Amino acid sequence: MKVKVKDLVKIFIISLVYICFIALANGQDNTVIKNEEESKMEKATFAGGCFWCMESPFQELDGVKEVLAGYTGGHKEDPTYEEVTAGKTGHLEAVQITFDPSIITYTELLDVFWRQINPTDIRGQFADRGEQYKTAVFYHSEEQKRLAEESKEKLQTSGKFQVDIVTEIIPVSIFYVAEDYHQDYYQKAPIRYKLYRAGSGRETYLQSTWEDTTNNNDSQFEKPSDEELKNTLTPLQFNVTQSCGTERAFDNEYWDNKKEGIYVDVVSGEPLFSSLDKFDSGTGWPSFTKPLESDNILEKEDKSLFTSRTEVRSKNADSHLGHVFDDGPAPTGLRYCMNSAALRFVSKEDLEKEGYGQYMKLFE
Repeated sequence: MKVKVKDLVKIFIISLVYICFIALANGQDNTVIKNEEESKMEKATFAGGCFWCMESPFQELDGVKEVLAGYTGGHKEDPTYEEVTAGKTGHLEAVQITFDPSIITYTELLDVFWRQINPTDIRGQFADRGEQYKTAVFYHSEEQKRLAEESKEKLQTSGKFQVDIVTEIIPVSIFYVAEDYHQDYYQKAPIRYKLYRAGSGRETYLQSTWEDTTNNNDSQFEKPSDEELKNTLTPLQFNVTQSCGTERAFDNEYWDNKKEGIYVDVVSGEPLFSSLDKFDSGTGWPSFTKPLESDNILEKEDKSLFTSRTEVRSKNADSHLGHVFDDGPAPTGLRYCMNSAALRFVSKEDLEKEGYGQYMKLFE
C-alpha cells in the first residue's frame, strides 16, 4: 500500500504537536512543584553585628535554603557598605534567612541566633562599635514576634546573663542585599574571616559563654598546603615566606610606601605592622620600630649565615618575615627589617571593608 506524502506530513505534524503538548505539560508540572516549594518557605531576619560572622552559623543548617547579608531597619534607600558603616543610615548589618519550616523551625533558628551574639551589649558587638552593629530580631509575622519574645524571656530568666538582654524585637522593614563581595565571605576569604572572627573577640566570648556553640569551630587558622600556596602566592612570595628567602633591596613593593594603613601576613592576613611605626632605615626594605600586634610575631635565633641573628616569623601562618635588629630609632631602639613579599598592605580607607575595622581608631 502506498503512503502519500501529504499523509506523512500530517502524521509528522500530529506527532510534533503531541510531543510539544507533553513537554509543555511537564514544564507546567515542574513550575507548579517549584512554586509549591517556594510557597512553603519562610524568612527570618537577624542582626548580630558584623554580618560576615552571622552567615556561616545558619548556612549549613538542614532546612535553610539561603542566607543573604544585607542592611535593614534604617531610612536610607539602597545604602552602600560605606554609608552603613559610617553610622548615618539608621540601618543595621543583618542576615536574611530563607528556610523550610517543615524541616527547621523559627524557634530553632532563634536558638542559633542567640548563640552567635552578646545580647547584653547595647553599643555594638565585640570590636565593632556603633548603632549599625547592634543586635535585633526583625519579625515577619505576629507569630514570629510571639516566638521571639518568648525566646528572649526564656534566655533572660535562664540565669545565663546577670544583666538585661537588650536585643530589640522589631517589625521587619525593607532588606537591602549587601554588595557581592560580602556574600558568603567566610567561603571567599576563609583565612581573613577566621582571623577577623577570632581577633574581634567574638570567638572567645562565645566559647566562654556557651558550652555548645553552633558552627563556631571555624576560627582556627589551618595553614594551606605547599601546593595550595604555590597557586595563590607569587614565586617570590613563596620563596620568602616558605623558604626563608630575601628579596632585593630598593626593588620591592613597600620599601618606600608612605601611605597610611597596616601590613598583614600575605598568607594568613594576621595583622603585623602599622604605617605609624614605619621609618626610612636606608636599607631598602620596609622597616618598623615595633609590631602592631606582638602576639602575632614570633622571634627565633637564626645562625644560617655563620652569625647569630633574630629571625621574625608570623605566629599563625609561620611565614618568614625578616629579621629584627637593635639599631633602630627611639622609642624602641629596634629595627624590624621585613620583606615586602611577606606582607600585604591594607590602606586605612579599606580597613573596615577588609575586616580590620578595629584599627581605624589608630588613624583618626
